[in-house]
Amino acid sequence: MKEPILFIPGFMTDERLFAAQVRAVASAHPVMTAPIAECERIESFASELLSVAPPKFALVGFGLGGTVALELLRRQPNRVTRIALIATAFQAETPQVAADREPQLIAAATGRFDEVLRQTVSEAGYGPGAGRVAVQSTVTRMGQELGKEVFRRHSRALQRRRDQQTTLKMIHQPTLVMGGRHDRLLPIKRLEVMAELIPSARLSVLEEAGHFPTLETPEAATDALADWLGAPAPR
Repeated sequence: MKEPILFIPGFMTDERLFAAQVRAVASAHPVMTAPIAECERIESFASELLSVAPPKFALVGFGLGGTVALELLRRQPNRVTRIALIATAFQAETPQVAADREPQLIAAATGRFDEVLRQTVSEAGYGPGAGRVAVQSTVTRMGQELGKEVFRRHSRALQRRRDQQTTLKMIHQPTLVMGGRHDRLLPIKRLEVMAELIPSARLSVLEEAGHFPTLETPEAATDALADWLGAPAPR
């Protein structure tokens, strides 16, 4: 078997986010999916993951999960063989964005969680394909099952996240930066800046996807991950 892969889902998502990709790699790699529902403080969650992760492993992180992946790499870079960052922000939230989460948190805690979730899902941005409705339904279902307490935890984690620009510049492992052309939450320009900061990065822009490329264009996302896994890791 090849190196283990740790998949880390993002804000209000779970293992279903990576279902197609896990199926594609599970015959050749041991696979773990992190229980992202427990993440309220990125630093604490990273410590917990490091305590149970294999001695060396590859990382695939989406959104909030990508932020956690960067924190894992920042702390113990010698344990990470390669890293894939999907729809991931590397900067701390601005005070305005962090403040804008407060009305959502109040609404979610006072009986309007479904309304807040629907708005959050609809604003993400999706590709033009016929499957966008099914993808939105899947994302909504994940959020509904995780519930308002996980919404609170994840919102707090994002509000408190650190700036990881210094971490990006120290990455020497094979790195994939992936995003969808139609993502409204994380425009491609930001991913281009991220890729430029990482010496070993390759940028993969999926033209028919939005914020959730692993669900919207699963074959293209899986192919990009396969190419990344095929790159030789540093010894």
